[in-house]
Order: sequence, then C-alpha cells, then structure tokens
Amino acid sequence: MTDDRAVILDVDGTLVDSNDLHAQAWVDAFCEAGHEVTFETVRPLIGKGGDKLLAEVLDVEESSAHGEALSRRRDEIFQELYLPQVRAFPRTRELVERICQAGYRVAVASSSKREQLDALLTRAGVADLVQTSTSSSDAERSKPDPDIVAAAQEKLGLPASALCMLGDTPYDVKAAQRLGIATIALRCGGWSGPPLAEAIAVYEDPEDLLAHFDESPLGIRSQPHEAGENGTSWFRSS
Repeated sequence: MTDDRAVILDVDGTLVDSNDLHAQAWVDAFCEAGHEVTFETVRPLIGKGGDKLLAEVLDVEESSAHGEALSRRRDEIFQELYLPQVRAFPRTRELVERICQAGYRVAVASSSKREQLDALLTRAGVADLVQTSTSSSDAERSKPDPDIVAAAQEKLGLPASALCMLGDTPYDVKAAQRLGIATIALRCGGWSGPPLAEAIAVYEDPEDLLAHFDESPLGIRSQPHEAGENGTSWFRSS
C-alpha cells in the first residue's frame, strides 16, 4: 500500500510552450504605454508574477493605476494575439496521464490569472486530469514566493514529503524549496544549468520525462520499496 502523494504542476513553459509569447505580450503592452523595454529584459522574468515583473522592469506597483492598466492591457494582448499560438509540448497529456496512472494526485500552481489558467490547461489538453489548481488570485505573493504552491498544498492536504513540483524556472524551484517540496525541472521553458541546480532531476521536456519515467524520481517513488533506501528524503514514505 503506497502513501498518498501528489505532483504539483506549473503550466507555462512546463506543459505549454508559452514563455516567449508571455514576454512579447508584456513588451507590446509596455510599448503601447510609451515604455521602451526590450524582449531580452522581460524574458528572464517570465515565471514570476506580473507584480514582481512590473516592479523590476519599471519600478511600478501592480496595484497602482498605471500598473493595473499595464497588466490589464498585457492580458488583453495575450488573449487576443498570443493565446491562439500556444501549443502543448509533445506528449504533455501522456505524461500527465502517466503521473495519474502511477498513483499521484495532480494539482496546478500557476502565477497566471484564473481565466487565463483555465485556457492554458485546455491548450495543454490536461484540464480533465487536474484535481485542483491555484492561480494568482489564491495568493498574496507570486513566485518565487511560495504562496501559490502553499495554496495548492493546502488544498491537497498533504505534507511536503508527499509532494513533488514539476516546473521549468528557478522561480518554481525556489517557491517549492521554501516549503520543503522537491522539484523536477524541465528545460523546455528556456532555463538550464545552474539556475535549475536545486532540482532533484532535470529533463528536456514532458516527452523526455515520459520516456524515462520509470527511473525518474516520480517512477521510483511509485514503486514499492523500503523507506529511505534511495538516500533522499523525498523518496521516503511520509
């Protein structure tokens, strides 16, 4: 009999190829408002919430009138121009199905707003496989602060030792790490090397993780074994 366990999924850059599109939507919104901000400035910040991005790029509070206008316009641009271009990474649904088959509950923790998150999950083809989800409206602070992941953990009602985060940015890794939750990272969101060094395992994309699922931390955790034999706390029964 296995212990109850779950995987908390990030969406953008993890399940769907959308990070560049989010960055361009921000650049477009900034340009319309008269701010000269380059794609290269914005792109490394994708994965953080819009509140943190605005503060770092323009020193503008999202709650200010200007911040709210920029955020709203970015949402409109993304919805109208870029959401139709979003595609799931190869074999994304098959990976999430395999996670479910291995006995994991599936949750989502995303910095996206609820309406946008629902659309992205539909694009990923996994909306029916997700048992619970948290978005920017469920947390006061966005990634890399742990609030959104903590909200998902609370909904799941599980200890950190029973959870694993699947993400693509160092912000996912840091948010989960602050709660004592292990992270498996994917490079398909544009990050690699040292920024993902704190992840317990790194794969290219959903297809790569699926191909190596049995020997991945997720596969190993789903197999009967003596607690602690793998030498890392995440593998131990909670």
